[in-house]
Amino acid sequence: MGDREVDLTAETTATHRTPDWLVLTLACVAQFMVLLDVSIVNVALPSIKHSLGFSQVELQWVLNAYTLTFAGFLLLGGRTADLFGRRRIFLVGLTVFTLASLLGGLAQDQAMLIGARAVQGLGGAILSPATLTILTTTFREPKARARAMGLWSAVAGAGGAAGALLGGILTEELSWRWILFINIPIGVVTFIVGRAFLQESRAQGERPTLDVLGAVLVTSGLTALVFGVVRTTSVGWGSWQTIVAFGLAAALIAWFVLHEGFVAKSPLMRLALFERRSIWSANLVMFLLAGALFAMWFFVSLYLQEVHGYSPLRTGFAFVPQTVAIMIGAQLSSRLVLRTGPRPLLVVGGLCSAVGLFFFSGLGVDTGYWSGFLVPSVLVTLGLGVSFTPLAYAATAGVQPHEAGLASGLVNTSRQIGGAVGLAVLATVATSRTADVAAVVNRLAALTDGYTLAFRIASVIALAAGAAALAVPPRSAVLLDQSRAREPGTVGASE
Repeated sequence: MGDREVDLTAETTATHRTPDWLVLTLACVAQFMVLLDVSIVNVALPSIKHSLGFSQVELQWVLNAYTLTFAGFLLLGGRTADLFGRRRIFLVGLTVFTLASLLGGLAQDQAMLIGARAVQGLGGAILSPATLTILTTTFREPKARARAMGLWSAVAGAGGAAGALLGGILTEELSWRWILFINIPIGVVTFIVGRAFLQESRAQGERPTLDVLGAVLVTSGLTALVFGVVRTTSVGWGSWQTIVAFGLAAALIAWFVLHEGFVAKSPLMRLALFERRSIWSANLVMFLLAGALFAMWFFVSLYLQEVHGYSPLRTGFAFVPQTVAIMIGAQLSSRLVLRTGPRPLLVVGGLCSAVGLFFFSGLGVDTGYWSGFLVPSVLVTLGLGVSFTPLAYAATAGVQPHEAGLASGLVNTSRQIGGAVGLAVLATVATSRTADVAAVVNRLAALTDGYTLAFRIASVIALAAGAAALAVPPRSAVLLDQSRAREPGTVGASE
């Protein structure tokens, strides 16, 4: 225990091995915290808007400040876990995340809150891939790994969905600031237990220089892209500000790709990984699915509170069936993934979410919760839960142990990038539609019209995710990748 390092890529075993259940518990709690903060803010958005004076367009930065830094630094976080020790990086990420939560809870203005959320995202980017890397190096036998990933996925999904309920309770009974303060006791206890019981491990070999420039380039490029999309509500798509923002985004992302492929001595993202079919296809599905579903909680929360007048607490309870549906879907897919392979489950999951989002596009000002809201919300999140485990399974198939952190960071990056870009685009579409029809209908009808248009577009994106899942390798190829990954110097079957 302690700081004694165990090389998990070599044939060595610790004398006093930490129980697998404790490792799994720590990984799940940490991942729950990280994903909780993606969604817990949603229910509190109207309160934050009133308290700190955000406009409707500016409000999405409370989410995207977190998401963009999370996405941009996830690959760096995954690499640091492999190189400098999974236990060490787990604890560093947990510390950054917890301190940023304290800073955000104390925020007195918009800049302070957005800055704290950005630092939170950095902490999450360090912490999240460390949790999955710890699992993939602890649970090596396929059935045990599938079960561990199933529970990790269910808890992760529950963190995303339960954030609405917890956010509603904290916002109504205490203050919106407690949606951030709640991380402090959880973070402190997890740090103490992790420091006492987690064993240190890292990938075999020398430690190459970290590609910090690559992380800065991709984060800056994504931020410029989202900024450009958001600004279109004020200046239009053809304005020079929009063109400059998109041009800067394209230049920075192109620089990132060239830097990774030809300049970086130790690239943050080894482009050759995308030659493996299971990896690029799983990341494409994740990008599209997140683009469709990340904004759902944002719009549904605003719809329930601004159109139907729900309180934060009532809104939180309205999300309970979604939490249950995600957990059921994740557990179901974890039991089936070894029998069916990831592809059928991903097709079903994408189609299920697409149908639910399409039903959401029929919401009206007078739509009741039981008659028009419940079934679509369950369909959307059930599809999401079904997709979690097979995505994680496919995205890490055939990956050598020394690149486990990179692969897990990559699929999480795809989720955050898809979510950030999807939210920016759909929020912009909804805001523009609301402004266009506001002159001919009342305010509530105009808001509803904007939200339903966003849901309609999201359903098409989810349908595209289901179609993209057909590119994921069949079960036989994925299992062959898994077996070959245990043999040093081999490549996956689906390359």
